[in-house]
Amino acid sequence: MVRQPCCDKVGLKKGPWTADEDKKLFNFILTNSQCCWRAVPKLAGLLRCGKSCRLRWTNYLRPDLKRGLLSDFEERLVIDLHAELGNRWSKIASHLPGRTDNDIKNQWNTHIKKKLKKMGIDPVTHQPLQAEVDSTISTDDSQNDAWLVNNSETPHEILLPSSSCSSGGGASSPNAAQSIEKVNTNTRDQGFGDIFDLLGDLNCFKFDSLLSI
Repeated sequence: MVRQPCCDKVGLKKGPWTADEDKKLFNFILTNSQCCWRAVPKLAGLLRCGKSCRLRWTNYLRPDLKRGLLSDFEERLVIDLHAELGNRWSKIASHLPGRTDNDIKNQWNTHIKKKLKKMGIDPVTHQPLQAEVDSTISTDDSQNDAWLVNNSETPHEILLPSSSCSSGGGASSPNAAQSIEKVNTNTRDQGFGDIFDLLGDLNCFKFDSLLSI
């Protein structure tokens, strides 16, 4: 369901309000109190729409309106409310008599956010900035470690003989000694016992042939 527009806006004045218009609206509201904003422009003798009159009164003309920077108490209250409500400026303004939602939003963006950042507090999450930086660094380190594990290569590759082993009883294949010599030096340093374990599955060498190397 679409809301009906406040007026047809034909022949109405737009742009900044003049002092004479402010005076007419101010005197009308003080004399007649607030009535239906749709009827205010015609009754007050203004060529404005009802919404424009309402915003002008609420944000600029009402007697209880407070101007200037927020006090320390108001500023702390805005910070606490923002942590709870977020950018719901109308809800926040309802807790600060005399302050408008637009005024609070402007002061938040121009003053309070910068002050919170200087204090090391994120104005969005209201959490310490350093904690978020440490969390980001920790996440990056974990990702780097995972990348190194997934992309690491075996540092020492054992070259196996390409030719088939002889199935004979006592003599080893002619290429057996050459294949053993191709075993990486670091693997050779582990001792004959490790070499036996590595080559045990070949089943093509005799122990006495290995011990003769």
